[in-house]
Amino acid sequence: MTEPSPHEDAPPSRAPRPYADAPRLPEGARVDARTIVSGSRYELEIGPGRGGFLFERAVAAPDAALLGIEVRRKWAQIVDARLAKRGLGKRARVFAEDAKDALLRLGPDAIFSRVFVHFPDPWWKKRHAKRILMDAPLLSELARLLAVGGELFLQTDVAERADQYEALIRGDARFAPSGDAEGTARLAENPYDARSPRERRALQDGLPVHRLRYRRT
Repeated sequence: MTEPSPHEDAPPSRAPRPYADAPRLPEGARVDARTIVSGSRYELEIGPGRGGFLFERAVAAPDAALLGIEVRRKWAQIVDARLAKRGLGKRARVFAEDAKDALLRLGPDAIFSRVFVHFPDPWWKKRHAKRILMDAPLLSELARLLAVGGELFLQTDVAERADQYEALIRGDARFAPSGDAEGTARLAENPYDARSPRERRALQDGLPVHRLRYRRT
């Protein structure tokens, strides 16, 4: 009698999850940014996407350690690998994480001199409200992580979103507007010698870009 193959009753193997090897932050209740990247100062980008701003910023600020938090595994893996290939891996990394969860674990307090948030929240329907990135809990984490005098820079090509962010941050005494004119957060130009692909596309299409800058008080 022929014995059954040991593989006949085995369940079918599952295909590996796409970009399952995307870099993740170390496990643990607290993650020290200084153990991940190194530099004379630290900057954070939330949602670097394809990494355009991060690559240009690495050139513009060669002394800065750059940390990117990207919710899409694909782009986190691709951009992090490209940074390493260009020899930037010791001072610039991107991790596949949800910023709202990652920032809760990130430290130490007051580690970042700048935080960049480019064109977040493309959600308009009420059922998508839970996906909104810029809200009061996230702002509190940014206040914790920014050094006194540190900068929070936001960009959007949607006027209503800019108004929404202004209203949110205006009510938080931990942030002071630092725009082109006293008492306003609005900036006409991007002062950081780096642009995200979305910003470049908006400018090429003739769309207005609404820029806000605040300093940690």
